[in-house]
Amino acid sequence: MSASTTRIARLGGKVAIVTASTDGIGYAIARRLAQEGAKVVVSSRKQNNVESAVTKLKSEGLDVTGLVCHVGNADHRQKLFDAAKQLGGLDILVSNAAVNPSVASVLDCEESHWDKIFEINVKASYLLAKEALPLLRQRPYGRIIFVASIAAFQPFDVLGAYSVSKTTLLGLTKAAAAQLALENITVNALAPGIIKTRFSGALHENESSRDEALSRIPMNRLGLPDDISGAAAFLASEDSSYMTGETLIISGGMPSRL
Repeated sequence: MSASTTRIARLGGKVAIVTASTDGIGYAIARRLAQEGAKVVVSSRKQNNVESAVTKLKSEGLDVTGLVCHVGNADHRQKLFDAAKQLGGLDILVSNAAVNPSVASVLDCEESHWDKIFEINVKASYLLAKEALPLLRQRPYGRIIFVASIAAFQPFDVLGAYSVSKTTLLGLTKAAAAQLALENITVNALAPGIIKTRFSGALHENESSRDEALSRIPMNRLGLPDDISGAAAFLASEDSSYMTGETLIISGGMPSRL
């Protein structure tokens, strides 16, 4: 039995875009949505990463297509939506792309790094949601999912500006959800804890940082990308139809209060 037949097909007939989805959390989300029946557009800034991810996902019998996309590039974003149109429209947008060029406390962040973090983590997420609306409004229901972070609630000292950018996504989620509540388009967020990916390497790549990370996690283990994908599938499905403006925290029990 292939992986694609082991899940409930809650998303049959749906089309999803997942940004930054050739590795880590984004890849796990794209895979899970496809396993549940969605046609998924995956993307990455590098062509070879796109080709590798698409090959792996198709080898599981999953319905995916892929293309290069830098979410800060308007033409690239448009190509994502064009690809969705070719698949029949758009039902689900998962904004996962993020950068963190600064490993520093918030007030030690260089201005150029601050600008880059907010350009990709916040502005691009806002633009993706805004540009997705014409397609989402044509479907029976729409789902916008922003990938935030536990750092949105409990800032990490070494990820100061990044943490603030993710807190901003919580506000964007609330505001957009209120605007779209009467249109059957929900807007929710995911707040992963410390997930074992290349992107979060600074938090667990050596014994000292790993011990520090584990000391914060009551479950005493790092999360895995698949720990996040099921929550994304729930938010993408009709099972979450009465939920909007909320953030699901998947952090192994880490504190999460603003």
